[in-house]
Parts: sequence; C-alpha cells; structure tokens
Amino acid sequence: MTTWRTKWCGVFLGVFLATCVASATSAADDEWIQLFNGKNLDGWKVKLTGYELNDNFGNTFRVEDGLLKVRYDAYDKFGRRFGHIFYDQPFANYVIRIEYRFVGEQAVDGPGWAFRNSGIMVHGQTPESMRKDQEFPVSIEVQLLGGNGTDKRATGNLCSPGTHVVMDGKLLKRHCTDSSSKTYHGDQWVTVEVEVRGNKSIKHFVEGELVLEYTQPQLDETDEDAAKLIEQAGGNKMLSGGSISLQAESHPVEFRKVELRKLDD
Repeated sequence: MTTWRTKWCGVFLGVFLATCVASATSAADDEWIQLFNGKNLDGWKVKLTGYELNDNFGNTFRVEDGLLKVRYDAYDKFGRRFGHIFYDQPFANYVIRIEYRFVGEQAVDGPGWAFRNSGIMVHGQTPESMRKDQEFPVSIEVQLLGGNGTDKRATGNLCSPGTHVVMDGKLLKRHCTDSSSKTYHGDQWVTVEVEVRGNKSIKHFVEGELVLEYTQPQLDETDEDAAKLIEQAGGNKMLSGGSISLQAESHPVEFRKVELRKLDD
C-alpha cells in the first residue's frame, strides 16, 4: 500500500470558506470517506428556502432504513421551498460518488421541470452565506434526473446557478447542458461520480461512463449573489473549491451512498 503526505490551503472566495488543511500520512488512493453514515444526519446542515439554517421543515431530509431520504409528506404544497443539505466540510480536489433513485409522486405544485429532479452541488458557497429566501446556492450543479417512462432524459447534466464554466475552449453561459448519458426510467438505483480537480477540470460519470467534462468553473458577475462573493474575494471570480450539497426540488429522492475520495492536488 502506497502512502502520501499532502498539504493544501484553499481560499474559497470570501464567504465560501477559508481553510488550510494539513493531512498526515494517509491510505492509498482507493480510500473512500463515507459522508453519509447510514444512521443519521450528523455532519450535515439543512437549508430550505424561506427558513433559517438547520430548520428542517416537515422533516424534509431524514434517515430511514439506512437511506438519506427527501420527503414531502408534511407539506400541503411545495411552495417553492427548495432545499439543500450541505456536508459541513469544504473540498477542492476529490471524487464524489452518489447512488440515488427517485420514488413516489412529486409534491403538490412542484415545478414541471422538477419532476424526478435533484442534484449534487459542488464548488458551492456555504449555507451560512445564503440569503434566507435564496432558492439555490451559488455553485456548480451536477443535475440528477429520472425518466418519465417514455421520453429520453439524460442524467449527470450540468446546471450553473450563479456560475459559468469553459467547455470546448469557450465560456459557457447557458444555464443547463445535457450530458451524453442514457435515460434511467422508474425507481432504479443510479451511480454518479464527479471528479473535481480545483479550477482545472470537472468530469461527470454515470454508471462508470464519462458523460460530460469542462474546465475553469467561475462565478457569474451578472448574478446578484455571485457578484457579492466576487466583491468579497477582491474581484477573483475563479472557483477552486467549496461546499458540497444535495438537492430537494419537490420530488422524493433517496440516497443510499454518499462517499468521497480525496485527490492529490
């Protein structure tokens, strides 16, 4: 077993988080950190639109049967209460692996686009820095979608709340970009991996296949929330790390694995 010693300091753009981490000798590259322990939400923070940090209205995020679940059984209607559950440590260079599935029916008055829709947010701002009524953290979203049983609908897509990326040598400003993945209908489990290498590159994998890649994630100066972060960072808009969160966008979803492997920077 090979070992390595690494030290890195990341400044995650103003209120994103400033941190300097020195790690001792660690295990080989195949060591995975279990971000979700299968028992409770220890190590995670909840932020719902319109609510204070860690007010988990309606027990939206919960752990049952060893699964991290998003549920709306306590809601009369969705009411644009978009939710995110944040891991309490930032990361810069890593691979994150998620196993997810969609189940049940969408919450009453959930947006049509949010049918069987969730996401993994990377390079994100901290939940503490979000406005109370903010719907989505400024971040890079790895969009998780399920099929409707008939139509083609890729998963592992890219969306960009308050951000841009570079793809094929050009600055990409459109909000969402589809991956090349197949469609996953029904309630089947799907594995998505995201390889994040600071500001250099981000790659999306679905069931082991590379489906999307891009470089130079950065803040969008035309977005109100992102503009504040740029100002706090002294004008620097490039993203090299930040928070990780999972979405609640009105359709019940379950996660049975959330694990991370750090990469040498």
